[in-house]
Amino acid sequence: MEVWRHEVEAAPASGPFVVTLGTFDGVHAGHRELLRVAAGRAKALGHLAAVATFDPHPTVVVAPQRKPKLLMTLEQRLAAFEAEGMDLAWVIPFSRAFSELEPEAFLDRMRQILAPVELHVGRAFCFGRDRRGTVQTLEAWGATHGCRVHTLALLAPDGGRLSSTRIREALDAGDVEAAAELLGHPYALTGVVVEGDRRGHHLGFPTANLAWEQEQLPAFGVYVTEALLPHHGGPYLGLTNVGEKPTFEGQRLTVETHLPGFEGDLYGARLDLRFRHRLRGEVKFGSVEELRAQIAKDVAEGRSWWEGRRA
Repeated sequence: MEVWRHEVEAAPASGPFVVTLGTFDGVHAGHRELLRVAAGRAKALGHLAAVATFDPHPTVVVAPQRKPKLLMTLEQRLAAFEAEGMDLAWVIPFSRAFSELEPEAFLDRMRQILAPVELHVGRAFCFGRDRRGTVQTLEAWGATHGCRVHTLALLAPDGGRLSSTRIREALDAGDVEAAAELLGHPYALTGVVVEGDRRGHHLGFPTANLAWEQEQLPAFGVYVTEALLPHHGGPYLGLTNVGEKPTFEGQRLTVETHLPGFEGDLYGARLDLRFRHRLRGEVKFGSVEELRAQIAKDVAEGRSWWEGRRA
């Protein structure tokens, strides 16, 4: 997949393309369906498929006080676009000047650059200055310029709206299974294993301390995770604690994972943690021995859940 990182004034002319537009935070199940439909239409028409997205997230520029915690890094979004069949990803730098562009001006510039024959968007898609551009704006513009506009209702399995906001709310509540249902896959934290305070080792349950890359974390607590290590095989069962370790009067937020039965040096290794099930919230124990006993129970319960799902 080709990747552009051009402002609208500097992007080269190309196309024609079947185009889909959006921020795509999380690239959830509805986003993926939208991308797949656009890719399929491009193939049927003998054209290439392009996705136009924005970075940073628009609220960073227009309403930083409401900036959401992002579910994915830009690189993860790009990987998801490629996996769903996009031939081109145009990452438009979102700036104050870009935010003030009138909807029709943006569409006219996009027509010069991508020559879209079809546009595919979610039914609630808005764009342009003050979010004045709507699906109706797209349809009127498309009728004038010979570009068909297709909309898709992004609906959750329960029939409600499928959105990145709902996914963040589920994660804030620690409901990683609900988040996975909305995403279409388990929520993941990725990053590099770094040295921690080695308390897990002293407790008899060594942990990999993750320097995570995403902004959104699940609620504090202990989770069954699926751990992927690119150079160590897997997936492995992981027991992941998200929190501040209150038993030790912790002041620093950490994401630490115990891999039962795993042996090896993971410092500097990349780790992909997929959150599958929440065991409990974070608790301050009265003693180190109480904590050690609870961790042993967590490991046993985690193994049982893991083996039950893999049987």
